[in-house]
Amino acid sequence: MSDVKDDIKMTNVKTLINILTLNCWGIPYVSQNRNVRMTAIAEKFATENYDIICLQEVWSVKDFKMIRAKTEEQLPYSHYFYSGVLGSGICILSRFPIKDVIFHKWPLNGYVHKIHHGDWFGGKGVGLCRLQIHNMNINVYIAHLHAEYNNHSNEYTAHRVLQAFDTAQFIRMTSGGADSVILGGDLNAEPQDLAYKIICGVAGLADACSNISSNLGTNECANNSYTSSKLARTCPEGKRIDHILYQGSKNVKIEVTNFQHPFPKRIPYKDFSYSDHEAIMATFKFIPGEFQTINVDVKDSIKEAISICETSLKTVRRRRFWYLLVGCILIIPLVWSMGLDCSFTSLDVTIGLNVIRIFLTAILCYILFMSSLWNSVETNALKAGCLGMEIYLANLNNNLCKK
Repeated sequence: MSDVKDDIKMTNVKTLINILTLNCWGIPYVSQNRNVRMTAIAEKFATENYDIICLQEVWSVKDFKMIRAKTEEQLPYSHYFYSGVLGSGICILSRFPIKDVIFHKWPLNGYVHKIHHGDWFGGKGVGLCRLQIHNMNINVYIAHLHAEYNNHSNEYTAHRVLQAFDTAQFIRMTSGGADSVILGGDLNAEPQDLAYKIICGVAGLADACSNISSNLGTNECANNSYTSSKLARTCPEGKRIDHILYQGSKNVKIEVTNFQHPFPKRIPYKDFSYSDHEAIMATFKFIPGEFQTINVDVKDSIKEAISICETSLKTVRRRRFWYLLVGCILIIPLVWSMGLDCSFTSLDVTIGLNVIRIFLTAILCYILFMSSLWNSVETNALKAGCLGMEIYLANLNNNLCKK
């Protein structure tokens, strides 16, 4: 403990660290103006004073390599978290050496058949880079939780809740030897949302924006070129779903000296923004001394999360029944069509019949996959999440009883 304090005092090192997070919206062939925007983002990083950068939705490895090449003089250390079919989309750039890395993939992460959403194909999870900042070990975590897509549908509520709890548990169980903890990323959750409360409460994290009076929105902001006029009128400030969270330790406490949108509203000489999200930057001051523990009552949030998962389990079981029922119904016309081959001599009719068979067989294969393999994966993930939260809640109650 004294070594860390003495190091900061004696060497008069730079204790002010600028940390930035940005969802780059870098989906190849889908995101508008991607090439120009990604280049502009990289050039911005290369000309500004950022120490740690957390990026999400960098879905092209070529984009990551381009950003790394343009920023390697200012940020010589970097790591891209490979995962899933497309890659996790998350990466970290750092001015300080990266000592260790690990990636934890979430067991429940969207649906494989929701190709237009694509979360499952990204193999998303929470990444960790342990940085050496002078004589301090700083755990920098990065995550990009599942999006809602539809505010009026709870299709992914259980997925997001489990991802939040999984992330919080991962941070809590891997941060024991760290002098401080920082989480940056697109959590797809506002401060009043359950997922946000679980991450902050279980992991014991504070929000770098908590001392800012104004609500610095990060998505669907009126001043962003990619925000629709309807959303701009409804909520001009947008939603704050991108966050920088932090926690100190028994050796180091952290003060937030600045929190802002560091990017201009438009790329210079262009009529569009850097991304459909706004970048946020926090300046942290690391000070020798014991960090004040954050006590957040998370019991009600965990109880609500357990209830959501139990409801989702019932939905999954009902869904399996209907899949199997439809599958049995589909088998009847398939078997019946086998006896029609001898009834028709026309080539066109035979081809049409085979096309229908192929179509029905494809649907049947999909139904069998969803009712068996996929159903088991989702069921086991929900059960595991429920058990984990129940154990956490039981220990929380035991600790309160002892006090």
